[in-house]
Formats: sequence, structure tokens, C-alpha cells
Amino acid sequence: MAGVEKGQGARRLIVHLGVQKTGSTAIQRHLRRNADALAGHLVIRTPEEGSPMRPLGRAAIGYSLAPDADRAQALRLAFRAVLDTLPGKGLPVLVSHENLAGAMPGNGGETRLYPALPQIAALLMAEAQDFAVDFVVYTRNQKAWRPSVWAQAVRTDGYRRSLVEFEAETADLPGWGDLIRRLGAQVGVTRFKLEDEMHPTRPGRQLLRHVGLADALIDTLEPLDGPANSRLNGGATEFLRRLNGLSLNPNAHGKVVDLVARTGHLFTAQAEGTS
Repeated sequence: MAGVEKGQGARRLIVHLGVQKTGSTAIQRHLRRNADALAGHLVIRTPEEGSPMRPLGRAAIGYSLAPDADRAQALRLAFRAVLDTLPGKGLPVLVSHENLAGAMPGNGGETRLYPALPQIAALLMAEAQDFAVDFVVYTRNQKAWRPSVWAQAVRTDGYRRSLVEFEAETADLPGWGDLIRRLGAQVGVTRFKLEDEMHPTRPGRQLLRHVGLADALIDTLEPLDGPANSRLNGGATEFLRRLNGLSLNPNAHGKVVDLVARTGHLFTAQAEGTS
């Protein structure tokens, strides 16, 4: 099995690395909704408010934007804090956080395809040396993925440029095969394609199968009510893009972003990235 580095006796630790805008939030919502049904089969850790998974995601982003020894140690310690919460029983563990991939294009000036992800995975594996670590990545057709990443960067990372400018900045991004090869050279990885998921309201079937759950069990899981972390419409995104160019203090900026996210339907749709 790709990505597994320990012998048969080690406890499985499946680390879902994202990447961003490939359905990770929907998968995590689905896992949490069905936590009781899965409890006898799997230990789940997702980035819930107040959990050590939130600092873990921030540590991965921080390391990816400025990799050095101090940030590497902070990442390992953040992962150790997550591992220390695991119950003693030997059930497989699934850790899912899209920010473990590091900064996506548009965040903090990043324009490359997750250059630090192989190093991040290697640091996580080194900290989880008592587990059989198994890394998983979802990908999405880049023609659809890039505009979604741009809109997310505008919404959450203060990105100021238009979609046209973003597309120009990322025109030289390699395909997903490049990332998978770089990961494979470090730790091994299993890749799933978002397009191969069968039902939008039952996300993560490929991942759950990989964990070892039978189709009969997966089919009994309660579906989602609707899409998770859906993209804002063009008008709301354009408003936020212009907002990002203003000198607001971070607290005020965050409040406006939250308001727009709740009331996005009130914004007139317009071409994305227009001035």
C-alpha cells in the first residue's frame, strides 16, 4: 500500500493532506455527521474549533511559507499534540486537514504547486514513527480548481488581484503528477480524484474504502444536506477582492468577510475579477 512505512503490527494512521478546494470540508462534515456510526471502526480527527487540529493546520501553512528549523519543530510539536489525544485502542486513525498541504497558490505570495508538501509529510511521518503512516491526497481538474482557489484566496487570504492576474501568475503550474512524484520520492502517497467521487452528498467514498470500510457500511452513512464551503458568487467575491485593497484592521476586515459570506445572495453577480 502506497505511503505505509511500518510493519504489519503497527497501528494505521491515514493522513488526508487535502489539498484545498478538492472537497476536504465536505468530507470532514460527512465524517463528523456520521461519527457515531464510524466510532467502532475508525478514530477521526478533523479541524474542529478548539481542537489541536487547528494549530496543526496553521503550523503547516507557516512552515510552507518560510521553512526553517524552528517552524519544522513547531509543526512536529503540533502534530504530537494531535497524536497525544488519540485513544489507546488500536482502531485505525484518520487525520484530515486540507492545510497540511501548506499554502495554496494565492496565499502569502505563493504561486507554486505546494513546494513544501513533501517536506511537511516527511516531518509528520518522523513524528508518528510508531504508526504505519499512510498519506492520501485528493486532486481536482485544474481548469475548475484554479478559479476556485482564486476565490478562496480572495475570501480567506486577502488576495487582491483579479482572476485573470491569478491565472497569469499560475500559468506555469505543473500538473498534479508533478506533486505526486515529489511526494512519492519522500514518503509515498495515494491519490484520489474528486471527479471519481460518486455522490456529492456522500463525499469521501474513495477515502473511506482506502481506510478499510466496506461499501455496505459506507452506504448506510447519513448524507449531507447540501454542499459544504460553497464558493461565493461573483459579485460577493469581487466585493471582497476590492475590500482586500483597503487599509482595514484585521478584526474589522474579518467581520466584513463573515458578513459577506452570510449575505452573499444579496450581491449582484458580475464577472469575476473585473475592475
